[in-house]
Amino acid sequence: MKTNIQRRLRAAKRRIEGRLDKRKLGDCSRPVFASGKVHYELADRTRGMSYGGLGAMALLVRQLGLAEAIDRRLHLLKIHLPYHESDHVLNLAYNALCDGTCLEDIELRRNDEVFLDALGARRIPDPTTAGDFCRRFEPYHVDVLQDVFDETRRKVWAQQPKSFFAQATIDMGGTLVATTGECKQGMDIAYNGVWGFHPLLVSASETGEVLRIENRSGNRPSHEGAAACADRAIRLCLEAGFRRVLLRGDTDFSQTAHLDRWNADERVRFIFGLDAAGNLLTQADDLPNTAWKPLERPPKYRVKTQPRARPANVKEQIVEKRGYKNIRLVDEWVAEFDYRPTACKTAYRLVVVRKNLDVSEQGQLFEDYRYFFYISNDREPTAEEVVFSANDRCHQENLVAQLKGGVRALHALLDNLTSNWAWMVMTALAWNLKAWLALSLAERAGKAGEHDRATKRSVLRMEFRSFVNAFVRLPCQVVNTGRRIVYRLLGWNRWLAVFFRLLDQLRRPLRC
Repeated sequence: MKTNIQRRLRAAKRRIEGRLDKRKLGDCSRPVFASGKVHYELADRTRGMSYGGLGAMALLVRQLGLAEAIDRRLHLLKIHLPYHESDHVLNLAYNALCDGTCLEDIELRRNDEVFLDALGARRIPDPTTAGDFCRRFEPYHVDVLQDVFDETRRKVWAQQPKSFFAQATIDMGGTLVATTGECKQGMDIAYNGVWGFHPLLVSASETGEVLRIENRSGNRPSHEGAAACADRAIRLCLEAGFRRVLLRGDTDFSQTAHLDRWNADERVRFIFGLDAAGNLLTQADDLPNTAWKPLERPPKYRVKTQPRARPANVKEQIVEKRGYKNIRLVDEWVAEFDYRPTACKTAYRLVVVRKNLDVSEQGQLFEDYRYFFYISNDREPTAEEVVFSANDRCHQENLVAQLKGGVRALHALLDNLTSNWAWMVMTALAWNLKAWLALSLAERAGKAGEHDRATKRSVLRMEFRSFVNAFVRLPCQVVNTGRRIVYRLLGWNRWLAVFFRLLDQLRRPLRC
């Protein structure tokens, strides 16, 4: 980062800290929102836009050669008048990064002259053309596009330190995408009565990347197609240099018919939930008391100041007052034994958790317990660590929430299953660009490296809207010079120092 930019960032930070200093409150006799007369004018020469961070995304795409890879492998258009396949794909991804929630929002960007100049584009596809492009896809084309993204992410992974390749954790899960439409080909009614689609999501836990999306009808089971997607993800990670791969999924993904095959590769480990079938419940009940150990979960966070008293539980008060059924967790115990599923030839480690419960209803108190089972071929961690790892898969639910509410990728906007699948994959690219930008942050040596790793984790774990506010929604002036496009940022936020460090990294060539 240039010294001049560092100096100006420090000055901007000092100014805002001075304005937020509680010791300098100023005149408190009037409200702080006391603006004077407001007058609007239209600038003659100075032009700006709200999404100054989009240029960094364009630099990232250029550095990774993503557009060239898409045009080289994805062939949907016979002639280019004037748009190429990469233009359509990036158009949907950039739409999501600029707060677009549907195809119609592309029209706002399309009529923004500054936005077009900032990306060096004369024009971009309109919403109708973008929808038509999605409808050109066949399942084969969607797979090709996801293979292109895999090829690109390997370039990003290759820039990471050796510790990054210790283990790749692959999570699998299904989610329902509801639709109120009645004429969408491929839609069906799900187990809970909701009409729509049931996409399968395969993601990388360490980086939050979307590795695979497989769209299916709403009535299909969660595990359908999961084994093939898992095989692709395993192959991708091992070829990229990961020394170990861990597969995780809930009870719908135990897929015992494939466990022996995955277990045959010593680099592959798995932890899946297993349904509490009658034979398992019997074996758990027959375990001696000495086999059980208390399960103590670590605290979710550490209190850095003084601990505060927990507020009154209003929800529980209402449940007790009205005599509703109320279930309280008393304690948890963990044990393990070997178990061979019917479809397997090998016995695997089965970790069982017993939750002891107090159940109160209509003033009566009962005791109850429930069992939860996890099957794994990993013998190294303790039983408690297996349980914690399996529970960590729940972070994928946060990813699903981001893809639905933030990126708006998991929505059914088009008229058939495959076109909606293409929309999901192309729009989810915006989330992957966020992850790839964070991974582009170099890690320096010494104490600075510790700070860099913490910063990288923070950006990777950001919600999509927080990321857009910090790194994309940056007011700027756009100046077109002879050979370059200049983004002149007009404001300051606390992430700008990281942003400029990322820009320095994006200007350097990738390590081969």
